[in-house]
Amino acid sequence: MRKLVRERVAALGFAVLLAPSMSVTVAAEETVRVGSKAFTESVILGEIAAQLATHAGRDAHHRRQLGGTRILWNALLNDEIDLYPEYTGTITEEIFKGRGLEGDEAIRTALSEHGVLMTRRLGFYNNYALGMRKKLAARLNIETISDLRHHAELRFGFSNEYMDRGDGWRSLRDRYRLPQKNVQGLDHAISYQAIINEGIDVTVLYTTDAEILYHDLAVLEDDLAHIPKYDAVIVYRADLEERAPRVVQAVRQLEGRVSGDPMVAMNLRAVFEKVPETLVAADFLRETLKIDTEVEVLSVADRILTRTREHLYLVVVSLVAAILAGIPLGVWAAKAPRLSHAILGTVGVIQTIPALALLVLLMPALKSLNIQSIGEPPAMLALFLYSLLPIVRNTFTGIRGVSPSLVESASALGLRPGPRLRLVELPMASPMILAGVKTAAVINVGFATLGALIGAGGYGQPILTGIRLDDASLILQGAVPAALMALAVQGLFEIAERVLVPRGLLLKAETTG
Repeated sequence: MRKLVRERVAALGFAVLLAPSMSVTVAAEETVRVGSKAFTESVILGEIAAQLATHAGRDAHHRRQLGGTRILWNALLNDEIDLYPEYTGTITEEIFKGRGLEGDEAIRTALSEHGVLMTRRLGFYNNYALGMRKKLAARLNIETISDLRHHAELRFGFSNEYMDRGDGWRSLRDRYRLPQKNVQGLDHAISYQAIINEGIDVTVLYTTDAEILYHDLAVLEDDLAHIPKYDAVIVYRADLEERAPRVVQAVRQLEGRVSGDPMVAMNLRAVFEKVPETLVAADFLRETLKIDTEVEVLSVADRILTRTREHLYLVVVSLVAAILAGIPLGVWAAKAPRLSHAILGTVGVIQTIPALALLVLLMPALKSLNIQSIGEPPAMLALFLYSLLPIVRNTFTGIRGVSPSLVESASALGLRPGPRLRLVELPMASPMILAGVKTAAVINVGFATLGALIGAGGYGQPILTGIRLDDASLILQGAVPAALMALAVQGLFEIAERVLVPRGLLLKAETTG
């Protein structure tokens, strides 16, 4: 029995770790991998860089809205992306916090220590700033950040990254001696809706955000000159100059060519005119650099079909791996009472870890095993871990629920433990086991949407994009298919139950119900 469990768990390891990483590995020599952060301007700049790489004769893959600075920076160092848009203030105050870097040469030297190079400044800066509704600012006579000291009752809402950055809320609070206690973290895109709907009073802005003009917000003066200047640049791996020199030359064409007003206009088109970032980027390249690029904008049906394939891939692979591991672990727990508490306790504790925290924790763990730490592998591993509890617990309960007299009768007939398990106990426990697998499958469909946070695609991608662009139709393009897939999965397992479970057990279950 224990040998069987060890073999199944070993098979699981190969299924979860090796297959997904092999299937999503992108040959660095063939494709230029561009990353972008989870806000509109970064996505547009990433799309511009990707189209320039394509125009330079190389295939380009744009991993959109991967998350915050640390995820992008680590992906760059780990050779999982080749370049991404960044800001000088973020480099000095976040990536190399505490080193006191001043000037571009100091930044270049620090980057080169990690095998990273930087373009010259693109031509615009995107500073942090504090903003509030103009009517409220006028009523309270607030024009500068220092004026906030006299209004401790104001409610602050900042992006989660700004809450934790070295140059973020804490340093700003200490520098200005701000007394506010009602300070909450939320997504940057949602913060605009919160301030317009009067859910918060003050939020952090990016100075090139189109929402500032669109919502007529007041930008408070940084009267103590505390906030660093954030000039836009492109950072890229040094080896890209050898692998794709023409791409580097193409990207460097952006130096000094992207000024502030055109960047604000591009953000405005993407957010409020609902123009796809691919078209916004193509129009900029044509108008500014006289470069024509061919871009394809998928129809709604094609986008949903693509996301469905990605979502099914995440769900099916992780669920199959969980079945291969979970059923043997459940049997093992039922047959080895001394280990049952440890097995059930372990899978139970895993289930309590917040999904976002688990994704972040898995990324460095996978990288240490030389497995891709962004995209499908960490998402699949997280889904696999979350699927274990219902499968293990139901298998354990089903095996332990088999009548002892029935087991004794099978033994009296000469059945050894292996055949007895296969021919008697597992069939008797099959309704309970299938119920656990069905629960895991439905959970997987919902949790798989979180994979988009680290570039795994699926239905979470349009949901995140819809939140960022305040576009309900995009959110529905992810939410509705995800709900329909969950219902379909539940229906399929109910059909499978009638096919796989012995008829007598089904009748017994229906009578008991």
